[in-house]
Amino acid sequence: MKGKLAFVLGAGVGYVLGTRAGRAQFEKIKGWASDAWHDPRVQSTVDDLESKAAGFAKDQGAALKDKAVDAVKSAVSRSSDDADATNAPTTPVAPITTPPAGTTPTTPATPPGA
Repeated sequence: MKGKLAFVLGAGVGYVLGTRAGRAQFEKIKGWASDAWHDPRVQSTVDDLESKAAGFAKDQGAALKDKAVDAVKSAVSRSSDDADATNAPTTPVAPITTPPAGTTPTTPATPPGA
């Protein structure tokens, strides 16, 4: 959604800056947008949505707060686990050896140190 809004704003700015009558056209578009925003049908829809959002926030506020706190705690614990893992000693790895000439290399059944 932010990408679409940024595109529309960028296109509008480019249009205004790129046309000779840009300022006049901008004022015309701005007037249309203002008329649309102040239309009683739009405002009634906005008021309805605001009241629904406020009601939802009152009803679900505590549950949403608890979920947010849990999400932050798990993210913090994961990042501290990652930091611990980077400081942990590494597992020893067996050195790579080359078989003598004329022989077939073999793979051990279990890796050394396992």
